[in-house]
Amino acid sequence: MADDEQQKQNGEQPEETPAEEPKGEEETPKDVGAPAAGADEQASSDEGSPGVDVPSDAEGEPKKEKEKKPEVVPGAELDPIAIEPERELSAEERARQEAEAEERARRERELIGEATEEGPVATKPATLSGDARFLATGKRKSSVARVVLTPGSGDIRVNRRTLEAYFPRPYLQSVAKQPLVQTGYEGNVNVQVRVHGGGISGQASAVRHGIARALSEVDPELRLELKRRGMLTRDARVKERRKAGLKKARKKPQFSKR
Repeated sequence: MADDEQQKQNGEQPEETPAEEPKGEEETPKDVGAPAAGADEQASSDEGSPGVDVPSDAEGEPKKEKEKKPEVVPGAELDPIAIEPERELSAEERARQEAEAEERARRERELIGEATEEGPVATKPATLSGDARFLATGKRKSSVARVVLTPGSGDIRVNRRTLEAYFPRPYLQSVAKQPLVQTGYEGNVNVQVRVHGGGISGQASAVRHGIARALSEVDPELRLELKRRGMLTRDARVKERRKAGLKKARKKPQFSKR
């Protein structure tokens, strides 16, 4: 400080000392030719990644193809279903099933008239001439059957098919053949039937009605017996129609107070 004041008195300017720069981190020169560290990491990651194709060796070895997955049958991993053995019925259940089967058979016999009328009506069927034809029409519900009786050996055709093929149930077959069986004409005439409308049960009853009417034309003496057994009566029972505002013919909807 004393030197500065002496220089000012002599008229000389004091020498300026350069200001000291703050010490910081010295910048290290970057190597121009050296590769960056990030490039090495990227290269190593590219080599390990599965999606990047790595070139084969210099010898030219072919690349390995992807192995095909074996075909798996759908549902092979599921456990098989264990089928339970049939349970043995107890004595009560077996008796109940037998009773139901007997009751069902009894009702069927009552419908076809086998419960009270087992024997034939006529002991000696009438002989028909070679060109005789007897026509009749039978009806039941909405089914209509047109029957033609001709002399023959008992062949029955319904809509150009055999009776067994058209009526697969034995009960329906017995219903259709009932007049022939009970009058003794089962093996003496051929029957040609054309039936349409209604269901299979109604058609069987219509065929029985038509055959009974045709047999009454063949032998008028059979009329009283066939009528007594209910084969000549047109069964007019049908399902009652549904009325407006009701669920069925007479079933009403449930009343709701609120």
